Amino acid sequence: MANKKLDFRGQAFKDVLGFTFHHWAQQPWRIVVIATLVLLSALADVLTPMFAGRLVDAIASGPAGDQHASHAALTAFCVLAALGLGATLLRQGVYFNIIRLTLKMMSEIAANAFHRVQRFSTDWHANSFAGSTVRKITRGMWALDLLNDTLLIALLPSLAMLVGATALLGWRWPMMGAVVGIGSLLYIAVTVTLSLGFVAPSARLANAWDTRMGGALADAVSCNGVVKAFGAEDREEALLERVIGKWRHRTRRTWVRGTLNGGVQGGMLVTIQAAILGVALLLWARGKASVGDITFALTMFFMLQGYLRDVGMHIRNLQRSVNDMEELVSLESQPLGIEDRPSAGPITISQGEIRFERVTFHYGAHGQPLYHDFSVRIAPGERVGLVGHSGSGKTTFIKLIQRLYDITGGRITIDGQDIAHVRQASLRSQIAIVQQEPVLFHRSLAENIAYARPGASRAEIEHAARLASAHDFIAALPNGYDTLVGERGIKLSGGERQRVAIARAFLADAPILILDEATSSLDSESEVLIQRAMERLMAGRTTLVVAHRLSTVRALDRLLVLDKGKVVEEGSHDALIRRENGLYRRLFERQALELIKGLGAPELIRGETADVQANRMDESASLLMEK
Repeated sequence: MANKKLDFRGQAFKDVLGFTFHHWAQQPWRIVVIATLVLLSALADVLTPMFAGRLVDAIASGPAGDQHASHAALTAFCVLAALGLGATLLRQGVYFNIIRLTLKMMSEIAANAFHRVQRFSTDWHANSFAGSTVRKITRGMWALDLLNDTLLIALLPSLAMLVGATALLGWRWPMMGAVVGIGSLLYIAVTVTLSLGFVAPSARLANAWDTRMGGALADAVSCNGVVKAFGAEDREEALLERVIGKWRHRTRRTWVRGTLNGGVQGGMLVTIQAAILGVALLLWARGKASVGDITFALTMFFMLQGYLRDVGMHIRNLQRSVNDMEELVSLESQPLGIEDRPSAGPITISQGEIRFERVTFHYGAHGQPLYHDFSVRIAPGERVGLVGHSGSGKTTFIKLIQRLYDITGGRITIDGQDIAHVRQASLRSQIAIVQQEPVLFHRSLAENIAYARPGASRAEIEHAARLASAHDFIAALPNGYDTLVGERGIKLSGGERQRVAIARAFLADAPILILDEATSSLDSESEVLIQRAMERLMAGRTTLVVAHRLSTVRALDRLLVLDKGKVVEEGSHDALIRRENGLYRRLFERQALELIKGLGAPELIRGETADVQANRMDESASLLMEK
């Protein structure tokens, strides 16, 4: 198990750093400029202690009036001033360049992540919290800022300083160079081991609970209407408190481990300090080091101490930024689920003929397929209703036409074009759909209606709203079509949201129309108006109606009665209602009897023939439904 965890940590670092370097490769010249400026500034820092030592030697070599000593001191002073000014200017160049590098990378990463999330499968979105997904992206973006700073303007100059100091001290005093080099390597090795093996695992768990906390918050806030409806505020707070408790425990453990890691690093720095000072005193005692040499060694040590302390912090930052980016990078490695083929082109729909040709389909890991060797043809302009019990395959039929899932076998064509070979966006842009539970953006009513056709004029938007019986309630609002509807349209009633969605479908003017019980949330008066408007909308278009209330499909050209993924009956309403012991008749009879009992209509008479019963039931239901 330990080996597996170690492999996972190494893989995480490999994935995150590979992801980062891939984006670096898109700005190679800027990386070269930053690295060059960083190394030059580090060289200036390396040389500073040496000239500080020369300045002290010059001062100690003679009185102020000594021309040779004064010249040496002035030269060392000028070089030190130039090194300090040069290092400052070089670092400013680094900062300006890394700002451009990081902002461009963050913008691209956010855009790419959103691009992928938008194209992930329906199942992925059904199993993911929107709040958690947003948290992964935003946290990963800002972690990239820290990662770039850590690698380019922290670790790179620190490592350059350590190498330069070791080489310079080793060239002057081999023993001092060995102490600095070995001590620095041990310090870095221990710091890396503790950060990756001790702190990183707990940080990963803390991040996972941070993501869950964000998801729980978003879930409760977005469903606040349900919370209020059941007076469940205390219950939701208790649920969130449990999540916060787990997050607090994991985060505290991460912070404690980070503190212990810092303590170990501090102890090692004290040890290295004692070793360097001891060697310097030994060299001085043996007469192998002047006062300036001691100054050189001490100045170099104090600079090294700062860099070594920073190396520990930088490695902790590296570990933290990698942990924070893991979930964002994992989005890049997840399959889209439904992908366009490389050669996919746009689809051209003129007639709207739909064919299922020996289609086999099953959900995920389900062993039993919902559709097996399933074939059906929907003629151009035909109005077809999909009827059946819940789970019979009606909704799946619609989703497969939109290619929200890929089929296992066979093919689905529209006007003879296999929908698996065309671009998904092109396919779906030519299918207008009104869902049973429409979702609106937190934008204006005009923008929501025009979502089907962004370039639509205000007159076209209002015309579509009139056809959907939405214009009157929109015009009565204080801001009219500029009214913001709230998240998911929460400011509107169910019927108002439905009418906005219907107006959106009117404006789309697509050759294929899908109605998922589009009038279910409307009051009786609006329903009559909408049904008449839909009759006009369906004219000349291939229309699929998913029927829950069978009163909405009585006038359609053909009904497909589905049961367990098979078409068990098909025909017009009049033909199916007269089929004795038929599934459609049983479904219609159950709904009609519920209406009859509820409204006090005459009950069916025992002993009547099937045709007479069907006629009486149909006439009674029709009259009651018209009421």
